[in-house]
Amino acid sequence: MRTHYNTDLDINNVGQEVRLCGWANNYRDHGGVIFIDLRDRSGLIQLVCDPNDSQKAHEIASKIRNEFVLIAKGKIRPRGEGLANPKLKTGQIEVVVDELIIENESFTTPFGIGDESVNEELRLKYRFLDLRNPKLFENFSLRSKACIVARNSLTNMGFLEVETPILTKATPEGARDYLVPSRVHQGEFYALPQSPQLFKQLLMCAGFDRYFQIAKCFRDEDLRADRQPEFTQIDVELSFGGEDEVIKVAETFLKDIFKACGKDIQIPFMRMTYKQAMEEYGSDKPDLRFDLKLVDVIDIFARSNNEIFAKIASDSKKNRIKALRVPKGDTIFSKRQMQGFEEFVRKFGAAGLAFIQVKEDGLKGPLCKFFEQKDLDELVKRCELEVGDVVFFGAGVKKVVLDYMGRFRVFLAQNLNIIDENRLEFLWVVDFPMFEQNDDGSYSAMHHPFTMPKNIDEEDLEKIQSIAYDVVLNGVELGGGSVRIHKNEIQQKVFKLLNINEEEQNEKFGFLLDALNFGAPPHAGIAIGLDRLIMLVNKANSIREVIAFPKTQRAQCLMTDAPSKPNAEAMRELGLKLRENVK
Repeated sequence: MRTHYNTDLDINNVGQEVRLCGWANNYRDHGGVIFIDLRDRSGLIQLVCDPNDSQKAHEIASKIRNEFVLIAKGKIRPRGEGLANPKLKTGQIEVVVDELIIENESFTTPFGIGDESVNEELRLKYRFLDLRNPKLFENFSLRSKACIVARNSLTNMGFLEVETPILTKATPEGARDYLVPSRVHQGEFYALPQSPQLFKQLLMCAGFDRYFQIAKCFRDEDLRADRQPEFTQIDVELSFGGEDEVIKVAETFLKDIFKACGKDIQIPFMRMTYKQAMEEYGSDKPDLRFDLKLVDVIDIFARSNNEIFAKIASDSKKNRIKALRVPKGDTIFSKRQMQGFEEFVRKFGAAGLAFIQVKEDGLKGPLCKFFEQKDLDELVKRCELEVGDVVFFGAGVKKVVLDYMGRFRVFLAQNLNIIDENRLEFLWVVDFPMFEQNDDGSYSAMHHPFTMPKNIDEEDLEKIQSIAYDVVLNGVELGGGSVRIHKNEIQQKVFKLLNINEEEQNEKFGFLLDALNFGAPPHAGIAIGLDRLIMLVNKANSIREVIAFPKTQRAQCLMTDAPSKPNAEAMRELGLKLRENVK
């Protein structure tokens, strides 16, 4: 007799003999008849153990407790009139058991399966129990489906799946490496890859003109809700193609993945320059499910007689003054909320948060006295202000203002409840700066030093753009990529601008530079974060919900107690010794 999954069965199977396996989710004794909710990965089904049908099965059922492993055989019948459970897929039927086996018993579990009120640390410590929740299983069912579809879609486009090394050499990619000591070469270390970046470029040099893999990557960085120390990405590279071709490939397999997950998305996606994204949304990954754009008003404030604002406005290259209009905000926000808004932006470096209210008799607020009427009229026109609106102003250093006003934009949208959680708004952000300035005045590559620049001979480093592109979904960066440098003379110019000398070049990525001298083709690629993608599709609260055995925000596995101290013998074999009292 074939074993069925619970939710494969419905009212159309009435009268059928079935064999079911799973766990006792709960049980109830109703006047001698025992009811058991049997749970498998698909969900619940009700078993009925009646002594009139099978005395032996009833005797066994009386010994059952939650999470006992059961095998049951019986016949499907419809539930009695008024007893159907519309909350269950199997709510119209039940199985009258004639044979029941307790395959294994269980200790009392530390929490009920599927209990959402349980502390996450406890769930992670007993992750194997937490994963029995059919809701979590659905996350991984979807993830599996997405991987299969991605592989099929890319294979159909002529891509070849190739695995690249996990034990490799440390390369500068923006985060700290996880290091693995070598027993054979004592004193030397492998690094776990932050991405397959250099290897996929080498594959292009080798003539593997269309490569992909679903790659495991590792980064030792501070964690948050959408980051893990080890993560998975759909990694793609192609030769003899540029930005447009890579974007077309990515849109194709993303559309296929979302279709398999029950969501139809439209391609091509909208494109926006990095400059527009930052200036209008305060973010290089703007959420387009709501409006609330930032408006540049620095020229208007330059004419004000407020000394502080006028000084900020005198340097429009270094500084920004941005306006953020909230329609009908003056009629919605209380004084206490307005104070809370200022406290919010101060956490991200703001000196304060000025605002003007739009009343029936004109603009009101302490700022108004510093402007002539024609400038106030210009504010109304440029910000498209209407009666009942409130407009907030952020002023200061460009980088700081764009950051806190971008965060404030999202914070306001959440408070106003204007974000449509069912919308999927995709966006390509393109034309990134090639370099970004560090706090010490030096420059580093915004993406990585192998990204092809558009105008490498430009004297002002901040004006050099890269041929790079990020794909954004609902304010979350799904992934990014770039056209790569394939000519050594361009690569050397980039290294020179980054002050990376020849010795450092050869030490860190000499093998790639060698390959560029042996007829490297033009190539480009992209990597899409699989974990984030599934998190967004499933509307999960955390990336940990879509990773089977995740780490905590302190990069610990509570279930296996990793990381842990090595034993003394292993350390001797590696030629290592732990220092005492290291803080």
